[in-house]
Amino acid sequence: MALTDAAPLIVAHEKGLFREQGLNVTLRRAASWTGLRDAVNKGETHGAQMLFSMPVASACGLLGINQKPLIIPWVLSRNGQAITLHNTYKGKVAADAKNLRDAAIEGRDSGRPLVFGHTLRVGTHALWLRYWLAAGGIHPGNDVALITVPPAQMVSNMRSARMDGFCSGEPWNARAVAEELGYTATTSQEIWPDHPEKVFAFTEEFAQQHPTTVVASLKALYQAGIWLDDPANRNEAAALLARPEYLDCDPAWITARLGELTTYGDGRTAPNKHPMSFARGNASRPRASHAIWILTQFRRWGLHYGKPDYAGLAARVIRPDFYETALKELGVAPSSPFDGPETLFDGKVFDPTRPEVYATSFNLHNLIN
Repeated sequence: MALTDAAPLIVAHEKGLFREQGLNVTLRRAASWTGLRDAVNKGETHGAQMLFSMPVASACGLLGINQKPLIIPWVLSRNGQAITLHNTYKGKVAADAKNLRDAAIEGRDSGRPLVFGHTLRVGTHALWLRYWLAAGGIHPGNDVALITVPPAQMVSNMRSARMDGFCSGEPWNARAVAEELGYTATTSQEIWPDHPEKVFAFTEEFAQQHPTTVVASLKALYQAGIWLDDPANRNEAAALLARPEYLDCDPAWITARLGELTTYGDGRTAPNKHPMSFARGNASRPRASHAIWILTQFRRWGLHYGKPDYAGLAARVIRPDFYETALKELGVAPSSPFDGPETLFDGKVFDPTRPEVYATSFNLHNLIN
């Protein structure tokens, strides 16, 4: 996908890291997450960048009819997404969605609800957007309208006045700021510091049949991630990603969100305490707790009917065995499987040992029992 966090795949390809692992790789750019999903399901694509929530959704039967089970052996990136609002709200709404509530209720009551874009109904961007709105007292299913838009089309939809805001990956939030169409209200790492975002996924079937290929690809991605996390390589990486066959954009849009400072576009600047990361801090380890959090949000918003088998579904999707094998073959010590409690920006603590309690604890929800 034309997103900054496709960087490990692009770098591993362009720097010959896949070839060093004995792989002959062709990269194909997808126009949408649904198109990418279909290509993987048909076997036209073997491994793919995906939203963390997509393989989890596949395990629940939420990713589409006849979807093959998917696994997560590797996390491609953490952090690095954002919620962008139209300039209409500049100076009125910043990081706190409570300041958007009056406009949302007025739009709802007038029959002209505010419209927000995300990239997939069961995607991480939809979950970040829903969580942020709900924390501000705005019910994302009742008070506003949510629509699905491919990432690279977010800015054009805002320009045509189809949307009041969107949640997407970079560099499209940075582009909206650069073109003075919108500003960043908050980043995803401010909602959940060091959250998992994109993964490298395979069908369960392919991984069973070709485990050596899976491990080899992960080794190349680790090396690419180490290179990307070095600030000295930032400008070279941006120039590479910006090429027409990849993101086809201004490199400045990419570098704008990779640095130590976030410029929101409404006069605010702040240190980027949790920048987009690809390998540092053992970012690549897939964690069962993260899949369980995704399941709690599917449950909360009525995407999953009834109580999910949290532990069972997470165990099927999350495959740290591939991750551990890849790092050991590289002579790198894998990180420990920490799956403890985490706190999001609203102060609510997610305890992965009590997911149903967490899922049913929110005031705003669409729970279906």
